[in-house]
Amino acid sequence: MQFGTRELVLFLTVLLLPVVSYFTIFKPQNDRIDLAKAEITHKRELLDQLRRETARSSDLEAVNDELQDRIGLIESRLPTNKEVDQIVRQVSALAIEAGLQPPTLRSDRPLAAARYREQPLVMSTAGDFEGFYRFLLSLERLPRITRIVDMSVKESRDRRSETPVEITADFTLSIYFREDEGSES
Repeated sequence: MQFGTRELVLFLTVLLLPVVSYFTIFKPQNDRIDLAKAEITHKRELLDQLRRETARSSDLEAVNDELQDRIGLIESRLPTNKEVDQIVRQVSALAIEAGLQPPTLRSDRPLAAARYREQPLVMSTAGDFEGFYRFLLSLERLPRITRIVDMSVKESRDRRSETPVEITADFTLSIYFREDEGSES
């Protein structure tokens, strides 16, 4: 058998055909397969994360229900705007029961506080320290939501006498309440 130019070209063509096929067909196809595998892996990770979050959703629903119950419990402690007067009378009665002078009250304008309102009452009373302490304790035990801000307590006794310490207290008592349905702010 003789090796000529024609045979050499045929031999080189047969030899180069797999190399050219690798770079033009197989290599791009392998790159697309690798890209698809990476995308599948990424989507599986997202699916696993979604499954974990979905499993947590029942836990979140239970927590959400518990929070709604707690909010309802707190809202039940809020009087309506019609009941604020009763609470003012109750606070005044608590001060008298504690041995303090009947408090002077001045009502400020109600303030918006989240979904509710806050009624500030500027109060002033006088009496002995123990009575004032009993008043604060009984105020703290009220079933309604209140807070005391801007408190000023002054001693007003002669230091040489043996009488109990007389104090004068000025403070702002805020009562939280909710608006009645149909009433204007």
